Amino acid sequence: MNENYSLSESIYKKRWIAKEVSAAINKFPVVVLTGARQVGKSTLLQHEFPDFRYVSFDDHKILQQAKNDPQVLWKGTEKIIIDEVQRSPEVFSAIKLAVDSSHRRLRFLISGSANLLLMEKVSETLAGRSVYFELLPMSHGEMTGKEDAFQNFLNLWNDDFEIKEQKTDVTDPLPLILRGFMPPLLTLDNPRQVSLWWEGYVKTYLERDLRQLSQVDSLIDFRKVVESFALRTGCIMKQTDVAKDTGVSQPTVFRYLKLMEVSNILSRVPAFFVSRTSQIKKTPKLYFVDPALSVYLSGYFDEDSLRKGRELGNFFETMVFLHLRILTELMTPKGKIYFWQTTGNKEVDFVIEHGRKLLAFEVKMTDNPGYNDYKNLLLFLEEYPQTVGGVLLYTGSEIHWLHSQVIAIPWNWLA
Repeated sequence: MNENYSLSESIYKKRWIAKEVSAAINKFPVVVLTGARQVGKSTLLQHEFPDFRYVSFDDHKILQQAKNDPQVLWKGTEKIIIDEVQRSPEVFSAIKLAVDSSHRRLRFLISGSANLLLMEKVSETLAGRSVYFELLPMSHGEMTGKEDAFQNFLNLWNDDFEIKEQKTDVTDPLPLILRGFMPPLLTLDNPRQVSLWWEGYVKTYLERDLRQLSQVDSLIDFRKVVESFALRTGCIMKQTDVAKDTGVSQPTVFRYLKLMEVSNILSRVPAFFVSRTSQIKKTPKLYFVDPALSVYLSGYFDEDSLRKGRELGNFFETMVFLHLRILTELMTPKGKIYFWQTTGNKEVDFVIEHGRKLLAFEVKMTDNPGYNDYKNLLLFLEEYPQTVGGVLLYTGSEIHWLHSQVIAIPWNWLA
């Protein structure tokens, strides 16, 4: 599978984050774009920045050049895209020197399928010279050409928290959860093709890339741990439970968890506390970057089995998490996502913090929400009165008020 598939096989679909990346490269000498394999980093950069020289460390010859004489990569140009840069982290020192010696005239767009902020010494090397973005799988709006989701999201942050009641289009989330949001999947239209694609993705990228980043002693054990993670997407993740279920040692489980996080395959969402020291102590929730990857690894290959699966609600929550992450990535500065849980296990799925403002989100796979679906939002609003409001994201077709501070919104209104 070639990440540049859409350059020749499909019509390029504009990514919402492209405008932010373009604005950043005009102000900063280095812009770093990370993201999982196949989310479309190379495609975005080549389409949006055609005047930049493009090189990829997936090309063995160019990789050897980078290791032996990195300056040759940008000789004769002031604008360069370096793709899959995690294959040669040594190049960052040369980039730093080039930026400083050119008085920040040179422009570097750096892309990698590893989260470079989590890679040792990388962020330190380019401190003060770079800004970072993460490209996620495509939103539903990017796939369909809808452009109002981000403005809808911003409207929720208004101090008066006034949203007009209205009917919206209904979008069945099941086919999307099963297929996923990676750009190459747009051309696939039956479950068998989708399963084959995800099988190839796991073997070609997930297992290969992780073995290159760190030692994976046993692919069998690794696969067992990854499948155990998949069944826990949208849940508070206790490594001891994964170790017990898989028979793999807890230190190895932790190492595989970090590897998947560095590879942008999954995210850990911290608990929300006013006290940041309390936040650090709380076990985080786990989410896969694309719900369909967790669905595939959990053994669901068609809509009928998925509809009956006990994890369906968590897969739906994972899909919502993807879209909230896309939206918070577009904010200036970027929003931060948390979850909230009381000592009595009352929980709110997502709390987004932006400056001194908070928004609380509950996610329910229901067409007809009732009091029990939003009562935890009321608890949170009582505990944190500075919260702008509470939002219940659900699968129905109407935006309507459930309470003076809580509004029900179809999930696709923010997608």
